[in-house]
Amino acid sequence: MKPLKVLQLLPALDSGGVERGTLEIARALVSAGHESVVLSKGGRLVEQLQREGSRHIARDLGRKSPTTFLQYRALRRLFEQERFDIVHARSRMPAWVAWLAWRGMPAQTRPRFVTTVHGMHSVSRYSAIMCAGERVIAVSDTVRDYIRTNYPPSRWPHLADERITVIPRGIDPAEFPRDYRPSEEWLERFRAEFPQIGQRKVLTLPGRLTRLKGHHDFISLVAKLVGEGLDVVGLIVGGEDPKRPGYAKEIRERVQTEGLGERIVFTGHRSDVREIYAISDCVLSLSSTPESFGRTVLEPLAMGRPVVGYAHGGVAEILGELFPHGAVAKGDVEAAAKRTADVLTNRTPAARPNDRLLLERMQAQTIELYRSLHAI
Repeated sequence: MKPLKVLQLLPALDSGGVERGTLEIARALVSAGHESVVLSKGGRLVEQLQREGSRHIARDLGRKSPTTFLQYRALRRLFEQERFDIVHARSRMPAWVAWLAWRGMPAQTRPRFVTTVHGMHSVSRYSAIMCAGERVIAVSDTVRDYIRTNYPPSRWPHLADERITVIPRGIDPAEFPRDYRPSEEWLERFRAEFPQIGQRKVLTLPGRLTRLKGHHDFISLVAKLVGEGLDVVGLIVGGEDPKRPGYAKEIRERVQTEGLGERIVFTGHRSDVREIYAISDCVLSLSSTPESFGRTVLEPLAMGRPVVGYAHGGVAEILGELFPHGAVAKGDVEAAAKRTADVLTNRTPAARPNDRLLLERMQAQTIELYRSLHAI
């Protein structure tokens, strides 16, 4: 088959799930002999993208300003010059500019247009652009249901079910292998950096310090387990949100006020999250709003580490498939503490092996969608 030429668009290439997914598809395209191009304003991941064989076009289409829309003419010229087979928009503002450029081209010569709904944005005309693709990828059943509920075909006739394809995100088993154990050197360094851990049972809450991630519930859970005589330490693994420094200060002050300074550790942003999962006796997911997927639940479960979490959104899907005992109702800290205690006292079954939510499968399904759409 003729190789495809695929353009992915997103605001920047710094960090995050959308950026990671973009690089994963770019890598798969190159590996399969296709031409991969990514358009963004740039960022620290550009070097990796290019090293892995893709081309990067620097253009800022992510700034939420009326002037950004005016770039559609220049983008249309780029489409005409490059003759992409597929244009894949992954974020709202770049999707708007790409759609304005694309719709003004002759149907016979324009590329095929794909969008991915990565998250459950506020429902609006602005957000609806993520459902404008000739094919719309939903990263979970939760996201598909969100699309069906909020953008029904009665109001959005083009969004019939045949246009929506669920392609769950996946992980690489080689990156998060089952029963992985970190090196003695790493363990020694980590315990020296955080001596509060000692020989205690380790509970981990991954995620940036934002209010939605449930840090207050985590603090309450740790306090309850300590009060019941369990020797635990809680790791809050994630960097502060530079836009909301007050929240980080708030939860740090609560930890001190409640006398939990030796029981709750703030690690900041870490690049060794795999090793942290490996030493965790239980990982928690306590987000107050539903996640579209739940990578920080899938990663430790794939490694065989138990996870207790609020069963809504994509987290409910993953727990239901791999570790049903870890699912509790949203906001029920008492139930989460009880399930965590069950985990710590070996009263739960092991997590089931992950044989479906795999990176290779996600890559193959996405490229097959490109091929099938291009063939129409």
